[in-house]
Amino acid sequence: AKVIIDKDACKGCGLCVTVCPKNIVVLSQTSINAKGYNPVDITDMSLCIGCANCAKMCPDFVLTVEK
Repeated sequence: AKVIIDKDACKGCGLCVTVCPKNIVVLSQTSINAKGYNPVDITDMSLCIGCANCAKMCPDFVLTVEK
């Protein structure tokens, strides 16, 4: 599976982080997006199981999961 992130649309709310069963979704500690937030990031894409919990939780449709 592959997660596509629209980093500049991310508000850094962290909802996606809380629902990832593999704990690979994190808020970036090093980058800041165009809106001034720390956007979401994936630590290890190879561990993604494609459940799309992150995409379902996102209020701003920032995440897209491809299987």
